[in-house]
Amino acid sequence: MVQKIAFIGLGVMGYPMAGHCKKVGFDVTVFNRTTQKAEAWVNEFRGKFALTPKLASQHANIILLCVGNDDDLRSVMLGENGVLAGVNTGDIIVDHTTASAQVAREMEKLCTEKGVGFLDAPVSGGQAGAENGQLTVMLGGHQTHYDAVEPVINCYAKFSQLLGDVGSGQLAKMMNQICIAGTVQGLAEAINFGENAGLDCHAVIDVISKGAAQSWQMENRFETMLAGKFDFGFAVDWMRKDLDIALNEAKRNGTTLPLTALIDQFYADVQKMGGGRWDTSSLLTRLKN
Repeated sequence: MVQKIAFIGLGVMGYPMAGHCKKVGFDVTVFNRTTQKAEAWVNEFRGKFALTPKLASQHANIILLCVGNDDDLRSVMLGENGVLAGVNTGDIIVDHTTASAQVAREMEKLCTEKGVGFLDAPVSGGQAGAENGQLTVMLGGHQTHYDAVEPVINCYAKFSQLLGDVGSGQLAKMMNQICIAGTVQGLAEAINFGENAGLDCHAVIDVISKGAAQSWQMENRFETMLAGKFDFGFAVDWMRKDLDIALNEAKRNGTTLPLTALIDQFYADVQKMGGGRWDTSSLLTRLKN
């Protein structure tokens, strides 16, 4: 039997992720708040679209979500036209939104009351990872639910792992963003230092990328950083949203995040420069002013 899937949220990540599901043969119905985006997806991938999350979910076995934040998640899950109004006992909801661990636990409680499974499953890999089917997915929830949805996740992910109870995926994503923030700031400072010292930064990074300084950010962003191009990738506005989630969670669990808090303010500086939609490597711009 062909697995029936609903995909809620067709942003820069969700649009290609839903497309990968359709390409491998799943029966996919999508919902997006902007209907024109859903219509464009249907025209490209030959799936179906519904006018509400409830209608998209009614005949699906697995419901995938990828929206903006906690409030967006609640808006598509709750209410008379929300996902929970359309699901059936035994369905599984997989939330790929980067949100708080608290809202994940809140959604799990509501799902459990309806006999529905819930996994929080934020992703890493950015727009390119979504388009190329090379995302990494970190999940929280029950093993049986993960086992049931793993073949679907494999459509758009190169790696996924269940890390614990619901909320664990979101907590792991917070760790991910903390690491990225520090790495990007270090790379920005190194490039600025090298240019001020009169070095050929292309040549230098060609050398140091072969050693202990190597990182995904270095491999994928140094060329565009040197060229002063910051109009692609994961936006500063979204990074600040993610870092705010991490900083608030740190207050709750008693963790001190001094570097993360500082870099969050650096990103605020970039926003003030008009760079809210620049990608995260634009930290370099504030060092040049």
